[in-house]
Amino acid sequence: MTIDSDPIPVTLRWAVRLLRAEAVAVGLVAAWLLWADLTATTTDLTSALLVTAFAIGAAAALWALGGALTRRKAGARAPAIVLQLMLLPIGWFMVQGGMAWLGVPLVALGLGTTALLVSTPTTRALGFE
Repeated sequence: MTIDSDPIPVTLRWAVRLLRAEAVAVGLVAAWLLWADLTATTTDLTSALLVTAFAIGAAAALWALGGALTRRKAGARAPAIVLQLMLLPIGWFMVQGGMAWLGVPLVALGLGTTALLVSTPTTRALGFE
């Protein structure tokens, strides 16, 4: 039996969990988009497939970044933070568009995950200190 003498800190574990949850959510959106692409009666197929591909790529990137952070790859932190900060304008425009019920949680998710990624225990675990 091997005991890890330097366990992953709670902040990093939660950041990874949130990244993976986001990946699953975006993956479900991508699956819905694919279904919508295939069943639509009229559509600009090229644009529809590009949006679907973007969603699939975002889900894959979030999942991969979560895995890299689990393996303590320091280079994965910056792209993960960028993806989290992208939630801020998305959430803000949702709030402005009357969908505060979804926009406010997205802003909170982006800020919260970013805070976990830049916290002192995560920073130390990734070797930045």
